[in-house]
Amino acid sequence: MSIDPAVKPVIAVDGASKTFGAVRALSEVSFSVARGECVGLVGHNGAGKSTLVNILNGSLTPDAGTIHLEGLAADRYSVVAARASGLRCVFQELSLCPNLTVTENTRIMHSGIKGLGWRRNAAALIRAKLDEIFPGHGIDGGQTVAELSIAERQMVEIATAFSQSDHAVRLVILDEPTSSLDSSLAAQLLAYIRRFVAEGGSVVLISHILSEILTTADRIVVMKDGQVVASGPAAEFSVDTLVGAMGSVVRARDARRVFEAGAEGGPVLQQRALGNAEAMDFVAYRGEILGLAGLGGHGQTRTLVSLFMNAGGDWRGRRQTKIAFVAGDRHVDGNLPLWSTLKNLTLTLLPDLTRLGLIDRRKEASVAGNWRERMEIRTNDLGNPILSLSGGNQQKVLFARALATTAPVVLMDDPMRGVDIGTKQEVYHMLRVEADKGRTFVWYSTEMDEVCQCDRVYVFREGRIVAELTGEDVTEERVLAASFAGGAA
Repeated sequence: MSIDPAVKPVIAVDGASKTFGAVRALSEVSFSVARGECVGLVGHNGAGKSTLVNILNGSLTPDAGTIHLEGLAADRYSVVAARASGLRCVFQELSLCPNLTVTENTRIMHSGIKGLGWRRNAAALIRAKLDEIFPGHGIDGGQTVAELSIAERQMVEIATAFSQSDHAVRLVILDEPTSSLDSSLAAQLLAYIRRFVAEGGSVVLISHILSEILTTADRIVVMKDGQVVASGPAAEFSVDTLVGAMGSVVRARDARRVFEAGAEGGPVLQQRALGNAEAMDFVAYRGEILGLAGLGGHGQTRTLVSLFMNAGGDWRGRRQTKIAFVAGDRHVDGNLPLWSTLKNLTLTLLPDLTRLGLIDRRKEASVAGNWRERMEIRTNDLGNPILSLSGGNQQKVLFARALATTAPVVLMDDPMRGVDIGTKQEVYHMLRVEADKGRTFVWYSTEMDEVCQCDRVYVFREGRIVAELTGEDVTEERVLAASFAGGAA
């Protein structure tokens, strides 16, 4: 792909290459974004997307190639120059300061807000943009970021990026912006992106949810192994052709199973509904994949935590683990950031890897290496820090940590955030194989396609289960109807 000389893009890189030691992250990549255009950027984890984004925003300098602003070569491109030119980034690894309020975080990102009234002005700026993108958001500017859910933090970061103060916002790069948003919030954001682009703004949209790319982007660029392997108008692509361009094959969906009370020898997990006569009890059976659905923040995660604690889950590893948990917020509940990838992966397995109080290092490395292959975790050395991995690969480590145990029940709190579609398909199949062996999965997901992989689904509304869907009734339409109306369609 080369840059069209007749088009003066808002920003472009031409022939960019970048290596990190022996790893070639980018190889002669050319990429451009025009005014009033949404470019979808897709590729598996480790394809080079993050490296390209960091070159676009000025935080990385390419080893070869040039960067252009408005068609002019930028000799001393930097983060400051990128921001002054109107470029904003929302990273998958959110950058808000958790100990500061929403208003204070807004002030950090908008240094032009000064003077005695800065707090009032910053609060008004972020409130107005949140209202515009996510009407009915319910976020208070005085709340500290640590008090917010991961979805609310993502909403604040997005609104901050699109807010305009000292510099006009001309190009916004969104890296997995809907990964923590439910379908309703995601629809609000995608609608706003279309309005922003229609008014002359530009967007680079990175997402593993290919339907979002196909319905929102004007043009799509596909990356693989540090190179651009396909590019063209969005209308020329489909999910199948995008998956094929990335080097994967679309798998047929594994058949669901239909469960009846008592058919599998009784429930393996159950929890009575409290405080509301209309709420349904929670019951999970051996060998099923049970989904938790509904709008985000309506009690799904709280239910998972309650199930985990009531089943004896805690921080202490045991040889006979009864229940495993895959955290949704890897930074708060998942990663140990000072530890290596290997140590993060094998944390729950230490009792099985220990003899006479000593860890069998060879066995530990063997187990971790096996799961690296199975989950396709992209790192050339498991001794590398966990934070050296991309967000999607960090999530794969947490998933492997749970699946590597012998726990008969696995609870999953939106575990596939930021994971590429090829790996998702393999994990879906892996879950089905494990469920057929008798393992039970309780799966909360904000992605409707994942919810529709489940055998049975509980729909949550206002902190309680309001509907149960099974078999062919597990559809997006019925889940949404129950989410908003409080009953099955």
